[in-house]
Amino acid sequence: MDNFKQYSQYYDLLYQDKKYKAEADYVYNSLKSINSELLTVLELGCGSGNHATFLVANGMKITGLDRSETMVDEAKSKNIPNFSPIKADVTHFKLNQTFDAAISLFHVMSYLTDNKSLINCLKSVYDHLKPGGLFLFDVWFTPAVYSQKPETRIKRLEDNRISIVRIAESVCDVSKNIVNVNFEVLIKDKVTNQLDIIKEVHPMRHFSIPELELLAKITGFELVKTEEFLTQEMPSEKTWAICVLFKKKLN
Repeated sequence: MDNFKQYSQYYDLLYQDKKYKAEADYVYNSLKSINSELLTVLELGCGSGNHATFLVANGMKITGLDRSETMVDEAKSKNIPNFSPIKADVTHFKLNQTFDAAISLFHVMSYLTDNKSLINCLKSVYDHLKPGGLFLFDVWFTPAVYSQKPETRIKRLEDNRISIVRIAESVCDVSKNIVNVNFEVLIKDKVTNQLDIIKEVHPMRHFSIPELELLAKITGFELVKTEEFLTQEMPSEKTWAICVLFKKKLN
């Protein structure tokens, strides 16, 4: 069984404590404060549709992209109204539609660790936005990564079918602005006692504000703001995740 197929089986359980509604409300309010008529949204890395569930409840129409066919199938199975999940690579995609805004949450942009993939993604987003369209995303913040330093984390969860233990050990690659997060996930079936073990390395890129300003400039955007995700506070060395808002420049 491939890792994505296994992952989709416990994804919602593993992140059941994530504040999807609060995050969706934050995104909605952030976008609407700039464009009160905003309606259509492109979501990069839509996963199983948990953010989309609450965004469409606020009246948005969401087209979601995810590279995992299994995750897209999971999203489709939820039958979320006004949400269309599509299997696609966020670094290179072509749709016959432009959108009022694009979003990318849960640090999807931090998974784009090389400049080529990152710039290709931003250019693809640019091509799918209407003039003046917005792109809101969250990333890891360099000052916080170097100040706080990643630590080993263990998470335990269970439902009536399975129990999960996830161990995350991180190593910084300071030459590339990357943190390699080494995951070991133990999944035990409570009925059969079968134990599955998944080991993955997730390279995560972190960004400084000058770096984000440069990326915006070379891909046709302007950097509107950066702030601490959810709290709207100014980013600091204590801010691991920051929200970034780009705006497509008017030609």
